[in-house]
Amino acid sequence: MTRSQHLRPLFALSATLLAGVAAAQGIAHPEGSYIGLSLGQSRARLDAAALANRQLAGLQPLPSISSLGSDTHDRAYRVFLGYQFNRQLALEAGAFDLGRFSYQAGLSPTGQVDGRLKVQGGSVDLVGSLPLGDRIDLLLRGGAQCARTRSNWGGSGSAAAAGGAGSERKLGYKLGAGLQLVLTPDFLMRVEAEQYRVPSPLDSQMRVRVYSVSAVFPFGRAASPARAASPAPQPYQAMAPAPVPAPPPVVVAVAPPPPPPPAVVAAPPPLRRVSFSAESLFAFDRWTLQPEGRQALDGLARELNGTRFDSMAVEGHADRLGSAAYNQTLSMQRAEAVKAYLVSSAGFAADRIQASGHGEDKPVTQAGDCKGTRATAALRACLQPDRRVDVEVSGLR
Repeated sequence: MTRSQHLRPLFALSATLLAGVAAAQGIAHPEGSYIGLSLGQSRARLDAAALANRQLAGLQPLPSISSLGSDTHDRAYRVFLGYQFNRQLALEAGAFDLGRFSYQAGLSPTGQVDGRLKVQGGSVDLVGSLPLGDRIDLLLRGGAQCARTRSNWGGSGSAAAAGGAGSERKLGYKLGAGLQLVLTPDFLMRVEAEQYRVPSPLDSQMRVRVYSVSAVFPFGRAASPARAASPAPQPYQAMAPAPVPAPPPVVVAVAPPPPPPPAVVAAPPPLRRVSFSAESLFAFDRWTLQPEGRQALDGLARELNGTRFDSMAVEGHADRLGSAAYNQTLSMQRAEAVKAYLVSSAGFAADRIQASGHGEDKPVTQAGDCKGTRATAALRACLQPDRRVDVEVSGLR
C-alpha cells in the first residue's frame, strides 16, 4: 500500500463529517487562542532530469541518461498556534515537515545516480473565514514561510564519483484554501489544500502541494458573557399594568340639591411589556433561537393563552460593538426570529405582530457606564443589558 493510500481513509472520514453536520444548528464562534495539528499528503514537482544532470556535470566521459524515475509523494505534518481576532480573521504561526522525496536516473552504458530531498521549515499565515453556515466556514490563507531543503546524492557504475550533500534555505510564500467545521466550542476540524514554494538544489524554487486534515483545539476563550453581579437571568420579566386612579370623592351639599356625579373616565387599554435578554434567546452574535429561548417564548405564549390583544410589537436591540449597519441587521434578524416562532408555535396571527430592529440606537446602559472600544469579555458583559428583545402587547382583553 502506498503512502497516499494510507491517508485516503482519513480524508474520506473528514469529508463525511463535514457533509453530515454542515446543516446542524449553529453554535458560538468565540475569539481567542488555539493550537492545532495537521496530517496530510505532500506532492513535490521534481525535475528529475535536471537534478541528475547536475550530479553528472564534470564527469569525463559524460554518461547519458537512459531512464528516469522519482518518488514525489510523502506524508506531511504541521503544528501551529493561532489567534482568532473575530470569526472572519485569524493569525497563525507554525512549523512544518513536508516529507522526503527522491529521484533516480539510469545511465548508458552502465551505472545509476540517485538523490533524496527533505523539506522542513516554519510559516506565518493570515487566515480569512467566509461563513457558509452557523458551523461551517470557507478558509482562505496566505503567508510567508522559511523552508530548508536538505539534499544528498550518490552514483554507481560510470557515475561512482558523483556524490555529495547540500542544504538550501530561502524565504517563500504559501497559499491555501479549505473548509472548517466547528464540532464543539473546544474542537474544530479542517480539510485544506496548500501550496508551498521551497528551495531546490538547482538554485531555484520548487512547488510542493499538501492536502491535509487538521484538528484545532481552542483554549483561553471566554464563554458567552453573562451580566456581571446579577442573579441568573429569568426567561422573561413582565411588568404589571398601571393601576387605574380612583375617582375623586363626591361632595354632597345640603342646599341646593347635589350635582350629578362626575362621568367615569374609561381606563386606557392595558399594556404589557416583556424584556428578554439576548443571551437567554440566542447564542452570542447569532440569530437562531436556542432551546432555552424557545422555552422562554413558550412561557409568554402560555400567559397570553385565552386572551385577545390588538397588537404586538417585537423590537430587537444590539450593543454598540461592531458597525452600526451590522448591529441593525442582527437586531432585525433576532426580532424576525421571535415573531416567526410566536406565529408558528403559539399560533398568533402574523398580521397582529410587528417586528422591528433598532440596532444600537436605544441602549439601556448610560454613557460612561461601559468604557472601551475593544470587544473584551469585560466590555461585552457590561453591555449585556443592551442586547435584548422587547415584546410589547397592547389592548389585552
